[in-house]
Amino acid sequence: MTKVQLITHDLLHHLKENIKGAKSCYILTSFVMKSGVKLLEPILEEAAEQRTEIKICTGDYLYITQPDALKLLHDIHKNIEIRLWKSNGVSFHPKAYLLESDSTNTLYVGSSNMSNSALTTGIEWNVEVKDTEGDEVFEQALTEYFSIFHHESTIPVNAVTVEGYRKEYESFHEKYPVLHNKWTKQEEIHLTISDEEKSGIPGKVIEKQTDYGIIQPRFAQVPALEELQNSREEGYNKAMVVMATGLGKTYLAAFFAKSFKRILFIAHLEEILHQSEKSFKRVIPDMNTGIYNGKEKNPSADIIFASIQTLSRKTHLERFSPDAFDLIIVDEFHHAAANSYQKVLAHFNPEFLLGITATPDRNDYRDIYAICEGNVAYRIEFIEAVNKKWLAPFSYYGVYDETDYSKIRWLGTRYDADELAAAQLKMSLAEKILAAWEACKQTRTLVFCSSILQADFLSDYFNKKGYRTISLHSQSAPGLREKAIAQLKKGEIDAIMTVNLFNEGVDIPEADTLLFVRPTESLTVFTQQIGRGLRLAEGKSHCVIIDLIANYRNADVKQSLFYLHEKHKGQKRTIPVLPDACEVDFDLEAKNLLIEMSKKKMPRKELLLQSYNQVKADLGRRPTYLEMHMHGTEDSKLFKQEFKSYFSFLDWADELSDEESAVVDAYSDWLYEVEKTGMAKSYKMVLLLAMLERGPKHWSDPITAEEAAPFFHNYLTEKPYRKRIDFSDKTTKAMWEYDKKKVAGLIVRMPMTKWSGSSHGLLLLDEAELRLNMDIHEHDKESLYYMGKEICEYRLQVYFERKDTLY
Repeated sequence: MTKVQLITHDLLHHLKENIKGAKSCYILTSFVMKSGVKLLEPILEEAAEQRTEIKICTGDYLYITQPDALKLLHDIHKNIEIRLWKSNGVSFHPKAYLLESDSTNTLYVGSSNMSNSALTTGIEWNVEVKDTEGDEVFEQALTEYFSIFHHESTIPVNAVTVEGYRKEYESFHEKYPVLHNKWTKQEEIHLTISDEEKSGIPGKVIEKQTDYGIIQPRFAQVPALEELQNSREEGYNKAMVVMATGLGKTYLAAFFAKSFKRILFIAHLEEILHQSEKSFKRVIPDMNTGIYNGKEKNPSADIIFASIQTLSRKTHLERFSPDAFDLIIVDEFHHAAANSYQKVLAHFNPEFLLGITATPDRNDYRDIYAICEGNVAYRIEFIEAVNKKWLAPFSYYGVYDETDYSKIRWLGTRYDADELAAAQLKMSLAEKILAAWEACKQTRTLVFCSSILQADFLSDYFNKKGYRTISLHSQSAPGLREKAIAQLKKGEIDAIMTVNLFNEGVDIPEADTLLFVRPTESLTVFTQQIGRGLRLAEGKSHCVIIDLIANYRNADVKQSLFYLHEKHKGQKRTIPVLPDACEVDFDLEAKNLLIEMSKKKMPRKELLLQSYNQVKADLGRRPTYLEMHMHGTEDSKLFKQEFKSYFSFLDWADELSDEESAVVDAYSDWLYEVEKTGMAKSYKMVLLLAMLERGPKHWSDPITAEEAAPFFHNYLTEKPYRKRIDFSDKTTKAMWEYDKKKVAGLIVRMPMTKWSGSSHGLLLLDEAELRLNMDIHEHDKESLYYMGKEICEYRLQVYFERKDTLY
């Protein structure tokens, strides 16, 4: 039964009563003030100590949120997760408090932000909704909450991001000491870079039931299944498959799942859940399936298709025992490093974990490599698939766009919405877009736009020129999405103008033309969108890709996606080769622009610093070397190339303490040696790791081969991929069962002898004992220990990544 009441004063009293017994507490408030945080601090701290799951999302709209309030909120308890919505001028006014318990779910929605007056004596209206049986409203509120909380427009609140916000806050209030009448003007702005900023996805793609007969693996699914089976036989319990859009990742997962009794399929979009369920039913019709999301929950099905937003909530995760599933499949696995996924994966202990994705770019791949324990069972990019004729060939046309993006403010992850709209919504640009499209188009087009405003503008312009188009986005009427897709498939309309709706989870094989009228900075997003046009379909000979080229970020980088890279005459260097029946063509102005952009690249050191600061802001602290490799936008090997050592870079960037800086200066030869020593095998770094395992005080003591042997053997045999790569040749295979003398002999012959011989005297070998040939002051040992460990762990990660791609 649902109870509703109006609360016109002292919301704080109601919150205190309900937070005390809650399992989960989710707060969404447009701004926070110190006065409000101080009121809630004791109850939130107590709840966090009682292991209540607490998440808070607030915003920077008009810079009302106080930096000190954010800091105070962050300092309450380490287990409280806080994110800040970067509004970029778009109004952000939500006020909601969602409290989840075993017996009753309580929702407060109204006018109270997190301030003293709003929570106590102010004139505020809030509605309390208590659900004891049906909880549709509460579940809908949770779905909306998490779509905001996990949105790309939010950033984590930590010590680093609070100080960054403080600078923005102070700058804004210096410029606008009195806001005057800007509130109304700002509230009327409906522009958004990504329609995902809005609430949910209207409509659902419903396919007509068809009798497909017996479904069999095809194309890339066949070798991928073989490699997955090999992984299981080799002792792996985790694997990742990277398979281009259009090759049937979901069907692959279904074929693989046939040998498991109970399966959990996790995804982040509702469309993916429902479409995947249909695919699995066609492959495994004798197993019952069920959806587990905000609207429906079937926890007892043989195959459960679960929304990560719902499953990651404490109250739902605890419904399943750790061993509830034999197989867990994570769709769009490049998202799996996010906290919500990590929470779910940490809870379960399946017989096998399979991650499937089409687009892990260089950084995503590093990020998730450890999650699948280095086992990339099968990988095929879209260009290779085109070459094998598993995807449609393409004709890519780069068309010059005179928009000057250097004059549009960059906000760290995207361009300023208002300035971007002002540059794009010009009749002259619309004319050029139409002309380029008319010159190259085929029959059914998807147009990828920057914003809802641009999609509406271009659709209206094309329609006035006699074409049939639809603008499709999150603010479209319910049901329009399904209707528009059906009309495009039938050829009843010429084009759909969209904003990020077709990145993941929706397939329109009949689409034969893609038109990019947006700056696509993310190579992952660009690859996803390209994949929307490459599926094979009856009567479709190829896909036309029309791309507006301007001086936006990564415009000169993404072109490399369109080529295979093959060895030339047996040499290591590669040359770009277009797949058969494909072409890449730029008009002269676009070609000249790309050449000019490649010449004006930001200096490497500044690029590394920019990448470092972004990762630091995300983590809220100084990143380790390995974290920069996994999360940074620049290739981590540049740290060594530019500075000889990651710690020399940190010294240059003024990120070290005075004591650390002195250590880097005094022991630079050793740090450089650990960075650059050759690694035909992992043995040197494994030996160093064995030394470091003795702790900060004794890591630099001499070490004997017999002392290192147990750690050395265990490290190389505990993970299947390490054993396969570096401990399975004729010499070492006999040592799979631990033999101290044999392992010690290998250590002497290999890492000790080779490293002492190439270290320019920094390491000395005396029979079977290795020692450092340098004086280390006692007060420097700890700092040098942590620096060496960071480099060592980084080098091992990079080594096994590189080697694993060769197998």
